[in-house]
Amino acid sequence: MNNDDTYLTILEISKGLYKEKGSKFISFAHPVQSEEQVKTIVTRYKKEHKNARHHCYAYKIGVESAIRRMNDDGEPSGTAGKPIYGQILSNNLTNILVMVVRYFGGILLGAGGLVTAYKNAASEALTNATIITKHIRTIFTINYNYDNTNTILRLIKQYNANTIASTYTAECEQKVAVRQSLAKEFYNTLNTLDSVKIKQESES
Repeated sequence: MNNDDTYLTILEISKGLYKEKGSKFISFAHPVQSEEQVKTIVTRYKKEHKNARHHCYAYKIGVESAIRRMNDDGEPSGTAGKPIYGQILSNNLTNILVMVVRYFGGILLGAGGLVTAYKNAASEALTNATIITKHIRTIFTINYNYDNTNTILRLIKQYNANTIASTYTAECEQKVAVRQSLAKEFYNTLNTLDSVKIKQESES
């Protein structure tokens, strides 16, 4: 994790291509937030590239307790998922899936050749990606009486919180995301108000 409350990820989908001895390695990098998203994307590419010999990938989700997975999809162990994941690490990225589909060209590359090919294919997709800095955030759900509306809205603005959802009735609710470094102070300030209920959770 970085020393502050930021992390690096990619803005949008990017692609790459690497060729070696007739084999074609097509790579895709996706920003992701969950393993469910990963499964959906992997399934889609397997359908779109059903004639490819292998569909290998690696992903990392989260910052403080990150989920990490690698899949060789039939290639010799450690020759595909691991070098793909190595490129995610070397670029210090998270909340990302990198998938490489291989169309076999008829010539065996050997373990070393495969590691190089999958590494270079993943690198191509990441070189073509737009890398961005995002903040680690805490989600707050705030329930309060209507009389507190102006105070709550002022605090949301003061702490540069992003509003996710708002409900205005006799019992009002705001769901907001606050930078992790400001979360404790934000919570403590809200906690000084009368008739305010606060629930917090980490952003998924």
